[in-house]
Amino acid sequence: MPEFKYSFKGYDPMVHVRASGREVDVSPKAAREICASIKGMKLAQAKKFLEEVVKLKQPVAFRRYKVKVGHKSALSKFPAGRYPKKAAEKLLELLENLGGNADFKGLDSERLVILHAAASRGRKVKSHVPRAFGRSSPSFNTLVHIELVGREV
Repeated sequence: MPEFKYSFKGYDPMVHVRASGREVDVSPKAAREICASIKGMKLAQAKKFLEEVVKLKQPVAFRRYKVKVGHKSALSKFPAGRYPKKAAEKLLELLENLGGNADFKGLDSERLVILHAAASRGRKVKSHVPRAFGRSSPSFNTLVHIELVGREV
């Protein structure tokens, strides 16, 4: 069993609370863009934002992975965006976990601010796709590690 560590430096267990999702089956690009969007938000604000993304009401700005991404009129500062529903649902579960961890530690989850939100590529699951004439092509599915760290303000 691998031993995972957090990339957040300066962790103080008395002040910070953290949650992680390891080897989550979502798009690494979408997870990265959602993490960039919710970083710095309060917990309730981030939950509301992700619920709006799941309902296809609020798009997520795609800043790095923006080639051939349509523009959304609901975005103000950056035009390109999408509605990554599956990744938003998984991050919403992680935010619930972060709030539960804060309550368990005795911190006020209403005043919790997300200091660190990161998504990194995990292991690749290899499979094969059958092709014509008895051939096959390799197909890779990349899993994602997501980490969240919050602090009561």
